[in-house]
Amino acid sequence: QVQLVESGGGLVQAGGFLRLSCAPSGSIFSINVMGWFRQAPGKQRELVAQITSCGRTNYAAMVRGRFTISRDNAKNTVFLQMNSLKTEDTDVYFCNVRTNYPTVYDYWGQGTQVTVSS
Repeated sequence: QVQLVESGGGLVQAGGFLRLSCAPSGSIFSINVMGWFRQAPGKQRELVAQITSCGRTNYAAMVRGRFTISRDNAKNTVFLQMNSLKTEDTDVYFCNVRTNYPTVYDYWGQGTQVTVSS
């Protein structure tokens, strides 16, 4: 079973930056959308940013202008550059890869903790 391996989380002061990376442990074919979600304890997982195979991006309003998502299609890797971090960005961040053939299927990473201190 292919897994998504995330890295780059950690502790940073407000106003600082972090860069998250996510790569699969094996081959994944027919990747459509890659993205990042975040989840606080007891709350629903929510979209942070997505990027399609042709490079179209979509951001949650709360991070637009501060976060940038990008992908390396050759390596099936997705990145999230997080600038001007706020304390409210503290969450567990999950990588997501969605394939569209032969069926729609979602791969999820194990989650990486991002903590922003004041």
